[in-house]
Amino acid sequence: MSYPYDPNQPPNYGAGGYGQQPYGGFPGGNPAGPEPDNNLVWAILATVLCCLPLGIVSIVKSTSVSKLWAAGDYAGAQKAADEAKKWAIWSAISSVVIWVLIIIVYVIFFVILLGASASTSTY
Repeated sequence: MSYPYDPNQPPNYGAGGYGQQPYGGFPGGNPAGPEPDNNLVWAILATVLCCLPLGIVSIVKSTSVSKLWAAGDYAGAQKAADEAKKWAIWSAISSVVIWVLIIIVYVIFFVILLGASASTSTY
């Protein structure tokens, strides 16, 4: 019978034997750098000051960055950080667009209202 290991030797669990990670090693390899910025401040500001639904998505994405990083999913953590930033930006842009549209509607409404009242004579 052929063994993939020497049965007379003790198992080498701590040094990566049997496909395991070495003690203290990272599952996805060593991280390329520090943990990415989770953009939580921007997500909260976007939620409070801008568009609520898009800001909530940004908060959910930003809170998952640290969890993914701790689990060793460095690419997933970077992707979540990028998506949190993207959703915060979209929240801010949509808020600006909505406010510009509201101002345009009010200006048109008052121009029509004032134009109609100016054209009628009270004499």
